[in-house]
Amino acid sequence: MRTFALLVNLEKPRALELRERLTTLLHGADIKTVHFESHEALAAGQDRLQGVEMAFVLGGDGTLLGVARQLAEYGIPLLGINAGHLGFLSEAEPADLEDAVGRIIDRQYRLEKRVMLESVVHRDGVEVDRLRGLNDTGIAKGSFGRMVTVEVYIDDVLLEEYSGDGVIISTPTGSTAYSLSCGGPIVTPHLQVMLVTPICPHTLMARPCVIDANQSVRMVVRATHDDLGLTVDGQVGVRLQSGDEVTVSKSSVETTLVKLGDRDFFSVLRTKLHGRDTYHHI
Repeated sequence: MRTFALLVNLEKPRALELRERLTTLLHGADIKTVHFESHEALAAGQDRLQGVEMAFVLGGDGTLLGVARQLAEYGIPLLGINAGHLGFLSEAEPADLEDAVGRIIDRQYRLEKRVMLESVVHRDGVEVDRLRGLNDTGIAKGSFGRMVTVEVYIDDVLLEEYSGDGVIISTPTGSTAYSLSCGGPIVTPHLQVMLVTPICPHTLMARPCVIDANQSVRMVVRATHDDLGLTVDGQVGVRLQSGDEVTVSKSSVETTLVKLGDRDFFSVLRTKLHGRDTYHHI
């Protein structure tokens, strides 16, 4: 019997109703479901993931990012059903649910691999934290902190010293998130690259940089204050101190997304970010 996981963000008003509809559709096709209602439940119940073919993620982009960080090492494909606001990473809207499930049942879908980042924080030569993310890793000052300087090295060769609010290292998936709002380029998700984007740099010459995903980025933080932090996917993070080193590289694991129908990246981009309805339901 096929087994699917249903991961629900209970803070989204539509998520529970979507779960009921989805459960009915899957059980009607003789598909077993296992349910998780929070990231904590997922972390505590990973033994229940044995034999899971696919995971439906009912929530917004933040929900999918959180699930991706926890499930990447298991290689379980994720299908996002948008119960949030933007839903840029989601593959189907609530109105598309029946059609989407039908395609999954008939195995009419493809899988798309997405690069993830591994970020390691060293303090005085000792590793103090290690974080994995799908979108980005950001070093930034706090709301009231003074300027921070970040020395950025690519494969141990100095790229630039960015003085400003911080620096973002993002994947192609994350190129449409925080990096984009800081002037970074939009990158198609299948490319094997990383983006280096300064945040509000205090110079006219600082520009985003695109590098190979197999390269390593080492950042050294310099500041006269301690209002500093590293954030991964805008969700998890660690406090930093002046002199800390953060190394960001391509993770050994990837996120696998389920793709349906004919919705290509640029159609979704126009619709979600520009507000133009340029594609029909799947």
